[in-house]
Amino acid sequence: MSERIYLLPLWIRLWHWTNALLIITLTVTGVSLHFADPKLPLVEFSLAARIHDMAGIALATLYACFVVANIVTGNWWQYVPKPPGVLERCIVQGKWYMFGIFRGEPHPYRVSEEANFNALQAISYWVIMYMVMPVMLLTGITFLMPEFAPDRFFGFDGLLPVAILHYLTGTVIIMFMIAHIYLGTTGKTATSMFKTMVNGWHEH
Repeated sequence: MSERIYLLPLWIRLWHWTNALLIITLTVTGVSLHFADPKLPLVEFSLAARIHDMAGIALATLYACFVVANIVTGNWWQYVPKPPGVLERCIVQGKWYMFGIFRGEPHPYRVSEEANFNALQAISYWVIMYMVMPVMLLTGITFLMPEFAPDRFFGFDGLLPVAILHYLTGTVIIMFMIAHIYLGTTGKTATSMFKTMVNGWHEH
């Protein structure tokens, strides 16, 4: 018989789906701004720029709310891999993602209310949410307020390193999103984890 635990409160689910929508919006408009053929744009350039700016401001605001809510509720603890044996558990989890899942091996980690994430997830999410995301948002805000960027940087325009960092961190976020969607299919069924993010209940 299946066991169900209430894993995700409403605020996390609302944040998650809003965050996902904003990142998809930023991805589409960002690709339109950088790579689309002017004759065949995904989104018309000036419109893409306006939407990108508004979505970026919304994402920065949402991120600030996320950080505060994590502190207030204690949810930040979910992003800390629990000792002992963190490295060993990361290796075991990585092997399962690469090989074990395709051999039908059971998942090496059992989700609990105290620890939603396995060690590899906790480290990955911490890096993305507390290292990569802040850099992406700060560089994006700098583009909106270029007066805060240095005039020159090692002989180059001061916005060049900002542009490079924004592009690189944005690319990392997109790659993480793709991997995140795929790993969302590795639950008890291919859709069970997505259902958890809708109703909050995790099924073992």
